[in-house]
Amino acid sequence: MPSAVADRLAARVLELVDIPSESRDEQALARHVLDVLGDRARDAGDNCILAGTTRRGDRPLVLLAGHLDTVPAQDNLPGRIEDGHVVGLGAADMKAGLGVMIELLLDPPADMTVDLGAVFFPREELPFGDSALTPLLQREPDLRTADLAIVMEPTGNELHMGCLGNLNATWTFRGVAGHSARPWTADNAIHRAARGVARIAGQDPIEHRFADLVFREVTSAVTIRGGVARNVVPDTCVVELNHRYAPGTSPEEAEARLAALCGDDGELRIDGNAPSGAVPEGNPLVDRLIAAGDLKVAPKQAWTPVAELSAAGVDAVNLGPGEPRYAHRRDERVAIAALEESHRILERFLCA
Repeated sequence: MPSAVADRLAARVLELVDIPSESRDEQALARHVLDVLGDRARDAGDNCILAGTTRRGDRPLVLLAGHLDTVPAQDNLPGRIEDGHVVGLGAADMKAGLGVMIELLLDPPADMTVDLGAVFFPREELPFGDSALTPLLQREPDLRTADLAIVMEPTGNELHMGCLGNLNATWTFRGVAGHSARPWTADNAIHRAARGVARIAGQDPIEHRFADLVFREVTSAVTIRGGVARNVVPDTCVVELNHRYAPGTSPEEAEARLAALCGDDGELRIDGNAPSGAVPEGNPLVDRLIAAGDLKVAPKQAWTPVAELSAAGVDAVNLGPGEPRYAHRRDERVAIAALEESHRILERFLCA
């Protein structure tokens, strides 16, 4: 039989799922979180909420962090409980994590040996420059005194360390238009692009090792467009690139590597560059967290707000009950047992 804690967590997550909070429309959910937490929380502006202890005192300060927003709905609202899961938009990414955060704040363990705070913020599912977390860290300097931040991204209750940087670019190839019956009088921009994309496709992942963790630097062509008609050799072809780079690589170094890979072919324009997130080293709270759940440790082969926290000088890791494979899917879901396990791991960690 499910425990009382599991029932409470499932009900909380379903309640959160049923409040739509697509990126840039998080106001209703932010108000709800404030109402639920009452005097434990405060409005930090821009639909950000701070709760619990958010300034370092005599004890280590641990922050739980979670984003309020979801991707657009795919006919997956309202949510439901089905076969031991909470099913619905955002269930895995990351209203499961938000539910665990809220329940720990409402009923914190009595024998905690650290101070516990929480950060709720909007617009994480948008490009890096739109996130509300970095501006929040700038206007709330006390948050930067935290000893460890746990970002409740979906990890299936594994500990995912660091995160990849995420660089987006546009690669434009130019040629000379002409009649497709006489292509030798023209210069086919699509053919130029094909040679460039073939070079990208031929690149093996580059492995970067931190302790026993291996991050893979990869570059992908993700969209391509060009051409005006079937009887016209095109003079322009545009390829969009996504480059993921490992911790320890700066945004500037990542841009230089991508430029070297593209070479002199085409015109490369950087559209956005979200930095990588550092792997914490020598932090006893990370060791304590691993021991609290006998956690499997893996590299985060994706981008998360760990990058924003580490850029602000805060050691941060990824740990949440949602399964990454269900994030952003039409059938998004989280196991109620995983909610309970996440809650139990964090309780043990907070109490040493």
